[in-house]
Amino acid sequence: MPDPFDPASATIVVVTYNRSGLLRRLLTSIEAMDPKPGHVVIIDNASSDDTAEVIDAFRASIGTEIVYRRLETNTGGSGGFSAGMETAYELGSTWLWVMDDDVEVVPDGLARMGAWSGRFRSIQGRRYDFDGSEFYWQYRQSIALGIPIPFAPAGFDASGFKEMNSGCFEGMFIHRDIVRQVGLPDPRFFIYWDDAVYGWLASRKTTSVIVNEFVLRRTREIKQWDMGVRHLNASSDMYRYYIMRNRAIMRHYFAAHGALKPVRFALGSALTFAKELIRLTFVERTVRGTSNLFRGIRDGRAIARDKAWQPMPPLED
Repeated sequence: MPDPFDPASATIVVVTYNRSGLLRRLLTSIEAMDPKPGHVVIIDNASSDDTAEVIDAFRASIGTEIVYRRLETNTGGSGGFSAGMETAYELGSTWLWVMDDDVEVVPDGLARMGAWSGRFRSIQGRRYDFDGSEFYWQYRQSIALGIPIPFAPAGFDASGFKEMNSGCFEGMFIHRDIVRQVGLPDPRFFIYWDDAVYGWLASRKTTSVIVNEFVLRRTREIKQWDMGVRHLNASSDMYRYYIMRNRAIMRHYFAAHGALKPVRFALGSALTFAKELIRLTFVERTVRGTSNLFRGIRDGRAIARDKAWQPMPPLED
């Protein structure tokens, strides 16, 4: 029999950047949690707002220890989660629950995730969208194409979980043993594809699952194209650049683990490019921004040609 879940063995890892108002909402929700985690690690990507002051205001009332680490430069979500998981790992945390600053946790969210900890070691909970609707996350990806599978079934059966081969740093709940084996998230991504690759690596070490437990709510409204069960979010020039550039880093990871299918992966890159054009046209109602896609492709070629490239190494206890 596995040991019962101890909430104090879990650490919430938050990455924030110049969104102190959203961070305040998240910390307020953690303050209301029952049970609470043993630590809350907050990685500040060199914010220039009042993030530090907001954190200090919660230290006495939040009911758990806050570990605040301000980075010297903005390392993106990828670098932030890498630093955050490293910090939580070094604290001795058994479970790491990672999230951005634009969500809030439901009061019994940690208990809901912990209820699955005896069966699985890489777990994704569900999330409510900004408007209260059920957010659909693409939990399966085609490794040959290197893209999410948009028609993976949304419903759950009586088991309450579905196996996944991806990951999302907005709610990933992962055991330190898997982090040790996989290593830290790769900060070279900066943003985009980092969590999908990390979730895939985790699924190679253990049975990874998404569970039918709503544990987070998004607190930031994002412009969307509603397609019924599925939706397409608005993006940014930065995201457009990295979504294409980072295909080269993803390609390296697949090659390093013997999973690369070059022709199919190239098709996946073409489909990704087409999806971004659709996003521009139907969500953002513009054709400006395509230059960032092409810049990403160009810079990705240089990464792909790097013979010295190596994946992130495993960790040592």
